[in-house]
Amino acid sequence: MDTESAVERYGTMVYRLAYAQLRNRQDADDVFQEVFLRYHRAAPPFESEEHRKAWLLRVTANRANSLAASPWRKRNVPLEDVYSYSQPEESGLDAALAQLPPKYRAVIHLYYYEGYDTEETARILGRKPSTVRAQLTRARQALARLLKEDL
Repeated sequence: MDTESAVERYGTMVYRLAYAQLRNRQDADDVFQEVFLRYHRAAPPFESEEHRKAWLLRVTANRANSLAASPWRKRNVPLEDVYSYSQPEESGLDAALAQLPPKYRAVIHLYYYEGYDTEETARILGRKPSTVRAQLTRARQALARLLKEDL
């Protein structure tokens, strides 16, 4: 499958995962670009479409983690701290998800939005299945607490 077809088929999925982890559109755009640039340059052979999809998700998760941990990002000041502008309203769930640590946002996104089970999520994120199950449990508890506070 060429890069253009891969972007059409998997672009939304890649972008959603990047945004779920980073909670910033510009950073999600950067990760999206980097993932498909790597896909184009590497042109890796895949056993199946499921393998291609898992590869894209794994690269997305890795790039988002790298970007989140980069020292450069820690030195930047968010644009909204410098300029005031009106931002669209977020739902209570969006606000609660934004407060979760990235490791919890990633498992929540892959499990609920992409429909992966814990075994597949673990493989994509390079974690143990028991770790993913524990993170899902903790993320659900944290979300319940955060959503209860909003009531």
